[in-house]
Amino acid sequence: MSFPVEFNLAGHRVPAHAVLELAAYVVGVQFYFFLRRRGRLGAGAGMSVDQNLWLIVACVLGAMVGSKILAWAESPLDYWSRRGTPLVLLSGKTIVGGLLGGWIAVELVKKKFGVKRATGDLFVFPLVIGIAIGRVGCFLTGLPDHTYGVHTSLPWGVDFGDGPRHPTQLYEIGFVLLLGCLIFWKSRGEYWNGELFVWFMAGYLGFRFLVEFIKPRHVYFGVLSAIQMACLIGLIECARRLARGPLTLPSPPSTGARGEGEYRGEGNEAVQVGNE
Repeated sequence: MSFPVEFNLAGHRVPAHAVLELAAYVVGVQFYFFLRRRGRLGAGAGMSVDQNLWLIVACVLGAMVGSKILAWAESPLDYWSRRGTPLVLLSGKTIVGGLLGGWIAVELVKKKFGVKRATGDLFVFPLVIGIAIGRVGCFLTGLPDHTYGVHTSLPWGVDFGDGPRHPTQLYEIGFVLLLGCLIFWKSRGEYWNGELFVWFMAGYLGFRFLVEFIKPRHVYFGVLSAIQMACLIGLIECARRLARGPLTLPSPPSTGARGEGEYRGEGNEAVQVGNE
């Protein structure tokens, strides 16, 4: 296989990355709204239509800003050397920055509207699908995407054009799909509202912190990259929320219908009023 891969669409050569990135957004968004329509994972309960729309807007804008800021911090010398080219400053983004930026933005909007209910669980499976599809595009792009690993002599190394490297994009695809399966298994039992999202963030950020050690990176203080430092901050917040657990004691199952209260499970357990 030669990289970067291009698709022939209606006689036009289109980069595989562009096609699969678009597919990741479309499939992820459609799956999100599918879960909302089915009322899955406590979707939108206790919030008005306007509040739900504001949360979606905040998530998208926060993700855009966060992904850019962390991309600049991850490769400061590259961006600084080309600071006179506006298009270069607009290029590049990071999933870690997007996740953390979207999370922060949603929490700020929820605070403004006085929403204390956890809302993150609904995003977990669309994110799993979207990341997996998007990383296929990153893999097919090869060296220009800057998501590959360092050189390796391992038999599964992939030659993107300059010798075998760790296919970290494929590692990530495998990990997020496994993480999605584990969280789906968790969702079949009892869990407090927002817990699934926290476990997803903890798992993904933990993976990214570790896999960055086998990727080319700009380190600060000779130790960690910007992405790794961001992952550590996110992991600390995840640990705090998991240690805290539900914000209030669970209501007896007999006092409310499915989806109301503190926990959510297979029966009439309650759903936590939290902030995820």
